[in-house]
Amino acid sequence: MVVAILALVSLVVEHLWNWLMPSIFHLRLITYWEAMGLLVLSKLLLGGFHKHAPGGNRWNERREWKRRMKARWAGMTPEERERFKAGMDQFKYDVKSRWGCHIPREQGPNQEAPAGARGEA
Repeated sequence: MVVAILALVSLVVEHLWNWLMPSIFHLRLITYWEAMGLLVLSKLLLGGFHKHAPGGNRWNERREWKRRMKARWAGMTPEERERFKAGMDQFKYDVKSRWGCHIPREQGPNQEAPAGARGEA
């Protein structure tokens, strides 16, 4: 089945290329095998080859992650929650500083921001 789909899509890519690319970009015509190679190359570079879960999508995965995180949070002691929050603050601080975001030197990951910095009056 996969081979038949690849063959059909390669044929479509070949015909689309040969119809559009020479007239638009003045490129040469390609063969069926070049179209198949182009299709495989583009899949590798842009999409990768990975197995999709049947019926799964990004929103279901996110919803499942949130459900697991809430269950994990509910099972934590107050000390574990504080330790988790401190770790997340450190992570956010590291990411922001790595990407060159301006972070005042005196405001580290576990320190409160000044009152005006959080939009408070």
